Amino acid sequence: MSDYVLRIIAKDAGVRALFCTTKDLVQEAATRHETKPTATAALGRGLTGAALLGALLKVRQRIALKFEGDGPLRKMLVESDAYGKVRGYVAESQINLPMQVGSSDPYDVGRALGAGRLTVVKDLKLRDLYESIVPLATGQIDEDLEMYLTQSEQIPTAVQVGTRLDQHGEVLTAGGLLIQNIAGYAQTAIHQLAERVLDLPPLVDKLADGYTLEDVAAELFDGLQIEYEILEKRPLVFSCGCSRERSFKALTSLGMEDIHAMIEEGQAIVDCHFCHERYLFSVDDLNNILALMRNP
Repeated sequence: MSDYVLRIIAKDAGVRALFCTTKDLVQEAATRHETKPTATAALGRGLTGAALLGALLKVRQRIALKFEGDGPLRKMLVESDAYGKVRGYVAESQINLPMQVGSSDPYDVGRALGAGRLTVVKDLKLRDLYESIVPLATGQIDEDLEMYLTQSEQIPTAVQVGTRLDQHGEVLTAGGLLIQNIAGYAQTAIHQLAERVLDLPPLVDKLADGYTLEDVAAELFDGLQIEYEILEKRPLVFSCGCSRERSFKALTSLGMEDIHAMIEEGQAIVDCHFCHERYLFSVDDLNNILALMRNP
């Protein structure tokens, strides 16, 4: 498999860990939305973060992350589920800030997103959705997710996500890691691992050099002599649930006046924000919708 998430547990140390590579799904999203480099880097980090948090969910559960800032990127919405299906978009796909050579944030994603808030919505298949809103700490995505998990969910966590592009703006590599303390265990190991993550080169740089996720995990844990077990290797894909049928159903929820206006215009166009798929409905299609409205 090309993109996948590696699920790990270190029982004695009391930590769980996720490592993922997301190059192909990030490139597909970037291609669909025709993003410029800064927007691509931001979207890549967001999609990777969503993939990691989605891997923490149980069967049939979903999570959505909405980043809203005062920077030129304005907004980014990414979603994932427990099955490794990820999708997302940025409000301003053509943002391309000057490269910050030598910086830890060469694509200047933090400034592109700016200050604002992060809204986390989870569908846990309960009666109500879980929603939490926290300030954007830095706009760096991983630092914001780390702060959310540590402070809002009260789970000591280390998060790292990244995207590297080539000179043409294509995705060279993308991926990330998430390490969490298991409830009831001492926090010694999570702090040691978080410090080692900062000491080692970023995961995306390792992937660019030919390392596998298994190699990165071994370097991280073996360096601290922490025994661990690989529980699962699960594929990740860019996947959107939109369809012509769903778009048709959405049109039927409009009023007759709206449908008549579309008929006068000669067609209806439904664009999916998440995957940029476009669905066209002819006058005949719209007349069929009117007929359904009159005879439900």
